[in-house]
Amino acid sequence: MPQFAVLFDVDGVLTDSYRPHFLSWQRLMGELGVEFTEENFRATFGRTNPDIFQQLYPGELSAEQMSQWGERKEVLYREIITEEFYPMPGAVELVDALAGAGFLLGVGSSGPPENVHLTLEKLDRADRFGAVITGADVSKGKPEPEVFLKGAAGLGLPPAACAVIEDAPQGIEAANRAGMTSIAITGTAPRESFAHAKLVIDSHAELSPERIAQLIAANDQ
Repeated sequence: MPQFAVLFDVDGVLTDSYRPHFLSWQRLMGELGVEFTEENFRATFGRTNPDIFQQLYPGELSAEQMSQWGERKEVLYREIITEEFYPMPGAVELVDALAGAGFLLGVGSSGPPENVHLTLEKLDRADRFGAVITGADVSKGKPEPEVFLKGAAGLGLPPAACAVIEDAPQGIEAANRAGMTSIAITGTAPRESFAHAKLVIDSHAELSPERIAQLIAANDQ
């Protein structure tokens, strides 16, 4: 088999982080004396911390204030996942199967490096990933392809030899713009939002090393 790689997003792909992110926002806003409901969270889920603060406090916060609150929110998030961690069903099994089949593995996430590395530690699979690219490593976030291009470079493979597993439409766009095989997993976003993906799945159990290799080979023709 030719040398192939798979790059994973983290939130919604390797870990089901919906509840920990909700709880961390709820605790942060509680510290600020503001009620934060799950309805509030659903209306902002998947957006960056500055975007969320701007939506909650339009024009009221300085960049420094948003940065301070954002750092506090991420500290709370890491405290929560240290005690309450949810791998995505089938994620660990897929990582092990791919590694066993000789795939190179990487991470391409917009998240803070501390969050990403803690997630890999909680999965007990940090040693499987030869390249870990986080939001701190890129100047332009998704849908710009920088995070995935740096992941491929870190693994020493051309983009055409890589597949990306993503849960967000902008992540799929980034994978496509990088020239990689894009695989969307539903959950964070509905199936109909992934018309631009090479493959849409509902579970990691639908994937295998053989199927991913076939997709990459077909995409490279």
